[in-house]
Amino acid sequence: MQYSNQTYNPLTSPVDDSDVLTENISSHNLIVWNDEVNTFEWVIDTLMDVCGHEREQAEQCAMLIHTKGKYAVKNGSYDALKPQRDAITERLINATIE
Repeated sequence: MQYSNQTYNPLTSPVDDSDVLTENISSHNLIVWNDEVNTFEWVIDTLMDVCGHEREQAEQCAMLIHTKGKYAVKNGSYDALKPQRDAITERLINATIE
């Protein structure tokens, strides 16, 4: 809806009663957990390969996983995250979906 250069006044300006379509998708987090077994490089390579992270993003995630004990490396629907979680755990890195 366009208005002229006049100041908008909600009492006199037309009401925009158009419907807004929203998609209600349940958002989940793909959590990667810290351990004392896997190296930073292995976790970084995994995040790049499985999650499509750029190197810098994967490095930042790895540091957060190490310092905080866990980190949500990706979010989305359960169905979208499950194959990624499975691929990460196949590499013997602990990952869950919350």
